[in-house]
Amino acid sequence: MPVEFLGIGGTHDGSETHARSGGVFDKEYTLRLARAHEDFGWDRVLFAYGSGSPDPAQAAAYVATKLDKLQILLAHRPNVSYPTFAAKTFASLDQISDGRLTVHFITGGNDHEQQREGDYLTKDQRYGRTREAIQIIKKAWTSDEPFDFEGEYYRFADYVSDVKPVQKPRPGVSFGGSSPAAYAAGGAEADIYCLWGEPLAQTAEQIESVKAAALAAGRTDVPRIQVAFRPIIAPTEELAWEKAYATVGAIKDRTKGGQPLTRRHKLTEPENTGSQRLLSLAAQGERFDRALWTPTAAATGGAGNSNALVGTPETVAQALLDYYDLGVEILSARGYDMLGDTIDFGRYVIPIVREEVAKRDAERASGVTRAPAEDALAVDG
Repeated sequence: MPVEFLGIGGTHDGSETHARSGGVFDKEYTLRLARAHEDFGWDRVLFAYGSGSPDPAQAAAYVATKLDKLQILLAHRPNVSYPTFAAKTFASLDQISDGRLTVHFITGGNDHEQQREGDYLTKDQRYGRTREAIQIIKKAWTSDEPFDFEGEYYRFADYVSDVKPVQKPRPGVSFGGSSPAAYAAGGAEADIYCLWGEPLAQTAEQIESVKAAALAAGRTDVPRIQVAFRPIIAPTEELAWEKAYATVGAIKDRTKGGQPLTRRHKLTEPENTGSQRLLSLAAQGERFDRALWTPTAAATGGAGNSNALVGTPETVAQALLDYYDLGVEILSARGYDMLGDTIDFGRYVIPIVREEVAKRDAERASGVTRAPAEDALAVDG
């Protein structure tokens, strides 16, 4: 089973531990960061979406014209453009990138953030709209004949696009979420289903929920699974843990007095199920399995991808392989010093994982099966 690595297509050098040093769209830094991913063995980068952030499609197009191999995962919220228009945008970007595009659909887990751009639907309604939008965009990418659509959220007649993607039959569709509504929508429509890093047991449960939703939707296949972490690595275990505690200290310094790190996510009482799960896990304990560490999630209010993997490159690589053995095919990682951590992770962790995956594939081809390591399933609260 192949393994892929997803990094972050940041447009500036800021993170949870430090403010950005320049503008919100630093073209030079954007390209340096993307090039570091391409040079150090990553497969693709995510261009994220925020109501006040640079347009990720424009940033992705800029990088695509400068680099030859790096693949693009473009985040998109269906409320910001009509699906027929979005389909043309994505097809154009797939042309610009010579077929390197995957689209990540974000339903939106925070009412206030959605309302900043005029979206007043409820969460369940947003999932219904996202599902319709994906269906429309898929058809716009693949249909050579005009078609009509009449759903709960979109209605149009006689649409056909002359702009088709390079990839055939179409670019991939990525989706994330941890609620029953998310499983239902993503299980039905996604090629890739994205999860935030949780302990192995909970991750296995979520994978089964995604598979069940796909089967309930009548699919004969299931989405590929992606899991995201914040790696904190150093040459020794002692140095890695020093770095981990320094990282949380820096986050706490930036959030003194309850100040949120971004406009998108408050520090307490998150609305989305994924963040609620991360905070619940942090309340149960700090360390899980081989290297999972929750204080980074607790310090940020469970904001997005926020659980860490802490240790030497070998420890973190083995922790990632535990998830691979569960059936995770895409490993997402983002450090707190985005450029430096991208290089270190690519130089020291990715080669170990790829080598071990090759060994597992060879064993599988020869009929050898491998049980999950017992020490990887232990929990230290």
